[in-house]
Amino acid sequence: MEPDRGSRSHAGSLTGAEEPTQKGPPPQPGRNRTRRPSIGKVLRRGGGALALAIVIAAAVVLILDRLFPLPSVGGGGASVVVAADGTPLRTYPSRDGMWRYPVTPQQVSPYYLETLLGYEDRWFYWHPGVNPVALARAAWQWFTHGRIVSGGSTITMQVARLLDPELAGQPSRVLSAKLRQMARALQLELHYSKDEILGLYLTHAPMGGIVEGVEMASRLWLGKSSMDISPAEAALLTALPQAPSRLRPDRHPLAAQIARDKVLDRMAANGQWSAEAVADAKIENVLAPPLRARWLAPLAAQRLQIEQRRTGERAEIVTSTLDANIQATAEHMLLDRIDALPPKVSMAVLIMDNNTLEVKAYAGSADFADDSRYSHVDMVRGVRSPGSTLKPFLYAQALDDGIVHSESMLMDAPLSFGGYAPGNFQASFSGPVSVSRALQRSLNVPAVDLLDRVGPHRFASMMLAGGVQLRMPAGAEPNLSLILGGGGTTLEELVGAYRALARGGLAGRPRLSPDEPRVESRMMSAGAAWIVRDILEGGGHPDRPLEQTGRRLAWKTGTSFGFRDAWAVGVTDHWTLGVWVGRPDGTPNPGFFGANVAAPLLTDLVAALPAGPPIARQRPATVQPVVTCWPLGWRQGSPQAGACTQPRTAWSLDDTVPPTFAGYADIASGPLRLQGVANGSVLRPVPGRDAVSIEVRVDGARGQVWWMLDGLVQQRSVATAPINLSMVQNGRYTLTVMDEQGRHDRVVFEITGVTP
Repeated sequence: MEPDRGSRSHAGSLTGAEEPTQKGPPPQPGRNRTRRPSIGKVLRRGGGALALAIVIAAAVVLILDRLFPLPSVGGGGASVVVAADGTPLRTYPSRDGMWRYPVTPQQVSPYYLETLLGYEDRWFYWHPGVNPVALARAAWQWFTHGRIVSGGSTITMQVARLLDPELAGQPSRVLSAKLRQMARALQLELHYSKDEILGLYLTHAPMGGIVEGVEMASRLWLGKSSMDISPAEAALLTALPQAPSRLRPDRHPLAAQIARDKVLDRMAANGQWSAEAVADAKIENVLAPPLRARWLAPLAAQRLQIEQRRTGERAEIVTSTLDANIQATAEHMLLDRIDALPPKVSMAVLIMDNNTLEVKAYAGSADFADDSRYSHVDMVRGVRSPGSTLKPFLYAQALDDGIVHSESMLMDAPLSFGGYAPGNFQASFSGPVSVSRALQRSLNVPAVDLLDRVGPHRFASMMLAGGVQLRMPAGAEPNLSLILGGGGTTLEELVGAYRALARGGLAGRPRLSPDEPRVESRMMSAGAAWIVRDILEGGGHPDRPLEQTGRRLAWKTGTSFGFRDAWAVGVTDHWTLGVWVGRPDGTPNPGFFGANVAAPLLTDLVAALPAGPPIARQRPATVQPVVTCWPLGWRQGSPQAGACTQPRTAWSLDDTVPPTFAGYADIASGPLRLQGVANGSVLRPVPGRDAVSIEVRVDGARGQVWWMLDGLVQQRSVATAPINLSMVQNGRYTLTVMDEQGRHDRVVFEITGVTP
């Protein structure tokens, strides 16, 4: 039997056989025999070498990264001004003349991301910037076909080519260019995340002409945000960078459609989209309008851009407070009215949110594309005469001073104030009128009288506190002409001041940028603001039912001297808005005044604005209804009132019921007087009208009265009611009024200038 060799083996034997007897001296290390290292030693030695190699390679990469830094990935000076929701308003090109709008992957449609990655780089989120499988495939195709069939470029490599100016000037399939492109791709992956690299592609991919990036391409070629595109549109935008010039949808729609369908077919072949979904997408036609700037709020955008440069900032996206929908509505309304305007006449609109002070619509000119109308002149900030638009603030100051209540009697008659003798717009006078009626009808003489009592300097200071700087002619001091437009201001300042009527007397500075601070200032008391707003809304009668719901508009018009400026400014619960119409060069526009040209646009804008949640009207505790006695003005039942023959309910502020100004009560209670047209007057029609409208009334009459024109009875009315006469023929007339006691008064006047 064979002996068991294994039982005799030595521990160090590798074969288990008996080792021969060793003869001679033992072998010396390194001389007669090579000692084999153990496996652990080999691994330790190899691991150290590998680690050393990795460290050396990393050092080389870092040194090369420092020696050959990545090009700047900024916008190259390009910027876009956007609305509050991100809608582009106006684009400013980069230094190389390109339009781009930076976006992130989260800001574009998922359809586009699917088509982009599915068609261009399915392994984008897995490779290190270079896809070795794709490169091997491209090399094999080159070897077998003798030419390059596909380049094997990843999205990262394409971004590298877009950002590196040296790569942009070389053919993409030159070997040296491809190697540099790969190196830059690896470098990009070291510095940026995958989403950041994808965002660079979304921003810089060539999309035809001067358009770069998916968002700008979608806005210009498709008229919508890239977040809202369809699957077919996503495929079109994915294909476009393959040949931007030859696939522009506005010039080559058929070629663009073929390229789009190729992308759709790839999505079906990859199994990412169903055949049915691809078939539906192919039904869509490729239609695109010619490339043009679809700007909104161009002058507001220009203002923000200039302010940003002034501060030294260079943001690629400049955000405004504007609402794209409200802005578009306002601009469309302006364009609809252009044909009815004389040459060179422009318009401006400003709409502000009362709560946030954010400007939601800003139109500085009627049509930015029409240079004949001074399209580049921003009349939101143009200094012009405000006409009568300041009157509500004067009446509020008089209420706060305690010199009037809402039914205090004022006198609208030919009066002189130190040689200054104002007239009314209709060249007639109304006689004794209440504060409410004088403000609502915008009568000039009562307003000048109030300003004389309040003081022009105090009034100008109050306006300045509310953000309205009244700019006087060189060397002039505030005077009585202020209330009729004698000091210049801007639409922006007026809108900020009118906000006080809807927010308890606090004016606010309009904010065009969300970064602007919120600035409010006290113009008047909450009670005065409430009374003035009530007068402008409904006449200021405390005995009428007060509306608690629905959209209410308190508004005032204004016309500057010589029909140079037409204004309308108003407030609702949620909005303050203003309209200006005129020629920016200050040329008169006969027949254009606030009531007939600015007010209709104002009311249309209000109707188009979001109504917002209803706000219940809360009357301040300082405002109370009180019965007063006309014409003396005292509270009914007070010793001074005596027998109250004409009681009137008024709004009282701080329980103050001042009497009528000294001398006015005597005028009102005197003999019967015909008011509204002065004896010997020569009246002409307002430009654009074919008749002269006269409102007349009688003071001091009792019971009913009869109105006679050249001896013929025209109307019969109660003594306190005014009447309107429409004179359509030129000539000399005698108007007589008579009451039940036979008392009468008459005036002789002349009508001229009426066109038959």
